[in-house]
Amino acid sequence: MGEVELRELVPQVLSVLVRRGADFATAEDAVQEALIRAVSAWEDELPADPKGWLVTVAWRAFVDLARSDAARRDREVRFDTQPPTGVVPSADDTLHLYFLCAHPELTSPSAVALTLRAVGGLTTRQIAQAYLVPESTMAQRISRAKRTVGRSGLDRPGNVRTVMRVLYLIFNEGYSGDVDLAAEAIRLTRQLAWSVNDPEVHGLLALMLLHHARRRSRTRPDGRIVPLADQDRSLWDEALIAEGITVVQAALARDRLGEYQTQAAIAALHADAARVGDTDWVQIVEWYDELLQFADTPIVRLNRAVAVGEAEGAPAGLAALAQIDAHIPRRDAVAAYLHEKNGDLELAARLYADAAHNAPNLAERDHQMRQAARLNQVLRHHQ
Repeated sequence: MGEVELRELVPQVLSVLVRRGADFATAEDAVQEALIRAVSAWEDELPADPKGWLVTVAWRAFVDLARSDAARRDREVRFDTQPPTGVVPSADDTLHLYFLCAHPELTSPSAVALTLRAVGGLTTRQIAQAYLVPESTMAQRISRAKRTVGRSGLDRPGNVRTVMRVLYLIFNEGYSGDVDLAAEAIRLTRQLAWSVNDPEVHGLLALMLLHHARRRSRTRPDGRIVPLADQDRSLWDEALIAEGITVVQAALARDRLGEYQTQAAIAALHADAARVGDTDWVQIVEWYDELLQFADTPIVRLNRAVAVGEAEGAPAGLAALAQIDAHIPRRDAVAAYLHEKNGDLELAARLYADAAHNAPNLAERDHQMRQAARLNQVLRHHQ
């Protein structure tokens, strides 16, 4: 059994323990212990019922953990060492775990970490590596999150919108260490889509698939950013694009439009263009107008200004940009692009330099510096 298949059993096994009365924090530790034992015990031969094996071992581990705590001695009277028999957990059980991990009292980093542990089945070490923090730091974060859920009670779970936000946060971390968080987020969102009758969940899945399809083309081997217009579209994953378009079309057909569906529709229009010149910018502007109804944020308005510049010309894009606060991050980069498109290379070069100075990360800073250097070289050539 592969690592991903093993991890897929985690929420099901954890659901059994929680549903049978185990407290969430101890049950989650017990499931992790069962996973560790499974790696060595299954090395030569898989059990006939892997899920049942994990449930049995996890339950025994839970009882051992409960007995080791003097404050929980009364629990021994209520729990036998054998797991109760009964039906396997349904999709609703796994869904409940998602909601517990998106508990309203948890911070976003804690909710992400707990989701990756309890639903994703990742180890603390893997999560720590993915987020580039010490394992001890991540262990403390997860422990605090479990205590919060246990202290606040299991009757105050988050809602599906919070779950989706947590999954999108995981997706946007991309890849780090030995865990591909983008792929992990897609796997977990697929599970959520199977469990929830909500077109927005399918919109989120489609958005992830369409962004992930362009992953290989986004950066060069040396880590440099490749803008969408310059990406090698032969590197795009056509199967993921086809699936993403199918998923978002089915979601949109249900006529319950939401933020993620709208973003996915925009991504689909980009992905469906064989060449950058084939992009339907007019329709993209229309979708950005729809998106503003759900998320009227500076980044959405910046992206819309770019789209307007492509659809109606640079002056129209600059007019749209003029309505956005001058201090918004990345505004200088958008202004530089539109001024370059409008033929004002000197101003564009200065704005690219400003964008580099205010860039949120090294990769973007280097990209904007190269843009400024490129235009300055053109200006020197014309002098």
